[in-house]
Formats: sequence, C-alpha cells, structure tokens
Amino acid sequence: MEHTWQVYKPETAPFIADAGRLFAGAGHNSAGEGLPFSENLLTFARDKPSDMDIQQLYKLYEAHPMITTDSRDCRPGSIFLALKGASFDGNLFARSALEKGCSYAIVDSSEAVVKGDSRYILADDCLKTFKLLAREHRRRHPVPVIAITGTNGKTTTKELIAAVLSRRFNVLFTEGNFNNDVGVPKTLFRLSPEHEMAVVEMGASHPGDIKTLVETAEPTCGLITNVGRAHLEGFGSFEGVKKTKGELYDYLASCQGLVFIDRDNADLCEMARQRGIANTVGYGTGEGCNIRGRVVSCSPFLCFEWTDETLDGKTFAVETHLVGAYNITNMLAAIAVGRHFCIDAQTVSEALAAYIPKNNRSQLTATSRNQLIVDAYNANPTSMLTALKSFAMISAPGKMAILGDMRELGKASEEEHQSVADFIASHREELGEVWLVGHEFMKVSTDLRRFSTTEEVGEELRRHPVSSRTILIKGSNGMRLYQLPELL
Repeated sequence: MEHTWQVYKPETAPFIADAGRLFAGAGHNSAGEGLPFSENLLTFARDKPSDMDIQQLYKLYEAHPMITTDSRDCRPGSIFLALKGASFDGNLFARSALEKGCSYAIVDSSEAVVKGDSRYILADDCLKTFKLLAREHRRRHPVPVIAITGTNGKTTTKELIAAVLSRRFNVLFTEGNFNNDVGVPKTLFRLSPEHEMAVVEMGASHPGDIKTLVETAEPTCGLITNVGRAHLEGFGSFEGVKKTKGELYDYLASCQGLVFIDRDNADLCEMARQRGIANTVGYGTGEGCNIRGRVVSCSPFLCFEWTDETLDGKTFAVETHLVGAYNITNMLAAIAVGRHFCIDAQTVSEALAAYIPKNNRSQLTATSRNQLIVDAYNANPTSMLTALKSFAMISAPGKMAILGDMRELGKASEEEHQSVADFIASHREELGEVWLVGHEFMKVSTDLRRFSTTEEVGEELRRHPVSSRTILIKGSNGMRLYQLPELL
C-alpha cells in the first residue's frame, strides 16, 4: 500500500475519512459517496517525495514563515510541526498549538487530526518533512554553506570560523550544538536574504547521520576536524566512525565541492585520497600545507604563529584565549577558511585573538582558590587523551585532574577506560593528582583515587576543600562535572 502525505488547504471544506479514502465534505452526498480531493490535496510517496509537492508546501511556509516544534512557543501565525522522540509525541500537542495561535499543524498521526478542521497537514513522517522544507529554504538562499563535522572540536572550530568570517560577511552559524537532524533544519530556517554565507555544524552517532544532514544542507565546502573513537556504541567500530564522517567527503566529491583538510591527520588524508578528492585547501604544522602553523607556547593559553603560502613567508603571531596545544588545529582550520574567502591575514589573526570560549569547552576559569581548565561538555577516548597530553605540557604548581566517564562506547568501554588509566599511570609526574569519577572508571585496574558519582566528589570537596591548584575537569556531559567549579 502506498503511503501518502496530505495537505488540507484552508479554503477546502472539512474532510471526512471513510474506509481509508479521504473525501471533501462539500462533495459528500446523501448516499455516502464522495468526491476525492484533487487540486486541494497534495500527495507523495513516503520514500521519494516530489520537489513539486515540497515547493507547494513551502509556499504555505512563505505565508507563515515561522515553524515551531515546541507547543509552549506558539506565536500567532506560525506553523506547528509535531516531532516525536523517545519520551514525547508532538502529535499529542497539535490541537493545543492551534488553540494557542498557530495557523497550521503538521502531524504524522491521523488520530491527531480533528475532523472538520482544515488547519491540519497530515504527513507520513514529520521529521522527514521538516528536513525537506529546510532544504527547500536553503535552496532559496544560494549562499556558500560550510559544513563542519568530526569527532572532536566541531563546535570550537565552527565558532572560530564564524568569528573570522563575521569580520567581513553577514554569517549565519549553528547556535550551541544544534547539530543533529532537528538542529540542522532549525539552523537552515534561520537563513535570510541578509546572510552572505552559513557555517553549519553536523554531529553524528550512527551510520548515515552525516549523509542525511549534508543532503539537507547541501554544503558547498566543508571540513572534518578529525576522526576518533567516539560513539562506538552507535558506530560499531572506528571504521564505522570514519565511514560516517566521510559521508561529508562523499557529498562534496559528488558536487566538486571544496574540502579544507588537516594535512597532519593521516586518517583524513587517506579518506580524501580514497574518494579522489583533489579540490582541497590544506592546513597543518608540517610541510606542504597552504596554511602552516606552529605552537609557540601553551602556559596555559595557546600562543602560535602561522603563515600562508601566498604571502611570501610572512609570519603572523596570535595569542589566544584557548587552553590546550591541540587547539592549534582548530585555529588553522579557521585561518584556511578565512583566507579562502579573501579575509586579510591581520584581520584573521585579530578575530582569533579576540575569541573567548564558552560552554565548558577549553575554558580557563580563575576562582578565589584555584585555576580551573573546564572541558566538561564531552569526552571520548581521543579527546580525553588529547586533553591529558596537553595538560601534561602545562607548567603549573599543584596540578590536579578530575576525570569523568566517557559515555556511549559500548563493548569497547572497559578497554578504553583502562587505556586512559594506563596513560595516567605512565605520566603521574606531569599530571599531578588525578581523581576518576563514574561507574566505568570504577571497573579499571588502578591505584588512583576513584568516586562512583559526581555527587561523591562534591561531598569530598565540601569536607576537604582544595586550594592553590590548577585543575583539569574533563568528562562526558552526562557525568555533570560542570557542577564542580562552584566547589573549587
């Protein structure tokens, strides 16, 4: 049976459902027979909707240019779109959204439709409809779109690129971490005629995630920050990570898009080579890069120098507000993008020097008693070891690290947590005192101090406050280590 997507226009009579057929109320006769919708009913197959149908629905959006997925935020004249999740079903709130002022409600459950109310739009899949509409909106704004994905550094790199490009252009960029199959469409719907380009962050935790997002955003260029051992529960293996992140390369290769690539990263270079990608701008710390840089110091803020091969060897120095030598790669990526879009070198450097991190990412915070390096938003084996190596390089008295579990590693979890413990054991002197937090770290073989929960750590810090320390706080967001700075 073919599944269809149906739009009931306001000028039609209320619909009546009968034996699986939809009829216009105005055409219904006393014998119970009816006239099927024709020009007032748009249909398309579930798996391959036609552009024409989406374009007609987009006209409705143009008349009501605001889509909300939150029934608590129903501005007059907006369109409510009923998304579903593990613990909620937006279809249940469609009627409430209309009562609060929405002009239409897009739902994917026939039970949500109130008979006689022509404001309902029945879809097979609201999320798919959302993404198709967002793609149509993006197509109405033919500006450069820079896609960013990767295991680590996506958000920081996105913000750095946006900071650089904003010095010359009106730039739309992903807010926060709105980087999934709901966040990316929401970002695209923010595109307006005033925007000259867009920077779109794309996250993934399962195979095919990036493919879906690039097909929605249709980027003209992009970059993968790196590939590492994260979300292994969803990807299955490191090869699964590379294949999924590589879906950005697949798309750009198919449309001759430009790839900004970290030449220091062997995995990325091999992934590009496998796909025959030749249209690239390379950055890194080694030879053969269009944009080349080197770390000058990191005590604790990163200071670095960079040069552009087109500038006859002229060197530019940047003192950043980012902690961690690993951030030079993110900085060089932003430089490569900025220079490609013809922003002068001095302006690029000034934008990077002015950038101040937020949201628990590579932040240095001074309290009344301690210096804190807070990186408590996310953690995986790659980012954890990178952070520890960088922390080991910092010269500071009274060093200490509080490390939380790394989530979503599946069967590899025990092995990966043990690897972190082993690394710490071999770098005790450089890292100082280390506390491990979480049920996964409780399973490892180590003599390090361990706590089952962040709450236990909090209790210990209240009983025995620490002072005059430089403390790294790193762990998955679900560990809630971001609660600790107020106790330090």
